[in-house]
Amino acid sequence: MFDHVLLDVDDFDRSRAFYEMALAPLGIEVVSEPAPQMAGLGTEGKPFLWLMARGRPTTHGVHIAFGASSRDAVDTFHAAGLAAGGTDNGAPGPRPLYHASYYAAFVIDPDGNNIEAVCHAPVD
Repeated sequence: MFDHVLLDVDDFDRSRAFYEMALAPLGIEVVSEPAPQMAGLGTEGKPFLWLMARGRPTTHGVHIAFGASSRDAVDTFHAAGLAAGGTDNGAPGPRPLYHASYYAAFVIDPDGNNIEAVCHAPVD
C-alpha cells in the first residue's frame, strides 16, 4: 500500500483543474494546499495524490489506478476526465484479462500520465 504519490506537472492550474474534475466522481478532492503550485488530493482530510509544479522537466508515463465504489463511478470518472481535457486511453468496460469482475476506464492526463478508475465488485 502506498502512502502518497507526487506528480510533477508542467502547468499546475491545468493539471489541478483536470484532477479536481476527473476524480470528483470517486470522492477525491483537494484537501491540502501547503504552498503555491502544490496541492494534495485525497479523502477525509488525508492527501495521497500530490500535484506540484517545480519548474523542472517532468517525467511522464506514470500509471495510477484509483478504486471506484461502483461501475457507474468508473463511467462518470471517464466522462469527467475527458471533459476536463484528458484523452481517452480505454473506455469504461470489463477487463476479464485481470479478473472476472475487473471494470475499468483509462484517461491520459494533460502531462501524459495514464489515470485509471477501477471497480472490483462483482456484477449483480
